Amino acid sequence: MAEHDYTLPRATFDKPVKILIVVAPFYRDIADNLIAGAVAEIEATGGSHEIVEVPGALEIPTTIGIAERLSNYDGYVALGCVIRGETTHYETVCNDSSRGVMLLGLQGLCIGNGILTVETRAQAEARADPARLNKGAGAVAAALHLVAHARRWGGPRKGVGFQPMAEEYRVAGVTKGKPTA
Repeated sequence: MAEHDYTLPRATFDKPVKILIVVAPFYRDIADNLIAGAVAEIEATGGSHEIVEVPGALEIPTTIGIAERLSNYDGYVALGCVIRGETTHYETVCNDSSRGVMLLGLQGLCIGNGILTVETRAQAEARADPARLNKGAGAVAAALHLVAHARRWGGPRKGVGFQPMAEEYRVAGVTKGKPTA
């Protein structure tokens, strides 16, 4: 593993940050080490977190997208491990989970990607080692820096995009209030 000469200082916040950790625990011991690093980094900033588990790395972006629409997290962390096997499934899982996380980030979500994509179990263990550069902690650090930027640049804005007026919503084909055109 390469040595790193520089890391950014830890992000700081005026009000606490709430992070959702989405983890695919296929390799439970590796996932647990990534989670430990992630939680320690969140707690070091005074933030809070919740953890949800999903069946595999491909479900991580979908879960983050659902959480963004239906909850109030400041940021997200994707954790998991994909180890190369004998088939092309490795490429599909690596590419599509990474692409899904990136597309959500480009939509403005603050996400740290800690999905390990490695050739061997030994490589995964080294990247999840709590005594070394734990990639779970690194993914949280990335998400927290993005949250800090989003807060600095103004955070969410009302009135962006289409939102129907409250009295003009439809549920299962039934209009509430007077129909308008």
